[in-house]
Amino acid sequence: MTELKNIVLAIGFSITILLFQACGEKAIEPPERLIAKDKMITVLTDLTLLNAAKVTNISVLEENGVEPMAYLFQKHDIDSLQFVESNRYYASLPLVYEDIHVQIKKRIESQQETILAAKKEKDSLKLIEREANKKKKKKKTDTVKGSEAKKAAIKNALQ
Repeated sequence: MTELKNIVLAIGFSITILLFQACGEKAIEPPERLIAKDKMITVLTDLTLLNAAKVTNISVLEENGVEPMAYLFQKHDIDSLQFVESNRYYASLPLVYEDIHVQIKKRIESQQETILAAKKEKDSLKLIEREANKKKKKKKTDTVKGSEAKKAAIKNALQ
C-alpha cells in the first residue's frame, strides 16, 4: 500500500514538473518587431482604459472623433500587426502574460487612487469655499441687522 502511495506521489510530482516546464516553454518564436514587455504593459493598460471609456460613454469618443484602436496605435507608434503578433507571443507564455496583467491591474489601481485623492482634495476645497461663503453671507446679514438696530435706536432717541 505504501509503495502504491509512493508511485502515485512520484507520478503526480512528475506531472507537476512537466506542467511547469510547459508553461515556461516558448510555444512560438518572438516576432521580428516584438513590442517590449514594459511598453506592452503600457499599451494594454491604455487599451483597458479605452475599452472602459467605450463602454461607459462612447458618445464622448464619437463627439471628439476618437477611434480607440487608431488612437492607441498612433499614441504608442505601433501598428495593428505588430500589436497582434506581440500580444499573441506574450499570450503563448502564460507566466509572462499573467505578470503583464498583474502589472496592468496595479497601474490601473494606482491611477484610480490618484484620481480619488484628487477628487477628495477638490471636494475638500469646495467645502472650505462653501463654509467661507456662508460666513460672508452671515456677516452681511449681521451687518444689515446691526444697521437696522442702529437706525431703530436713532429713531427712538430722536423721538
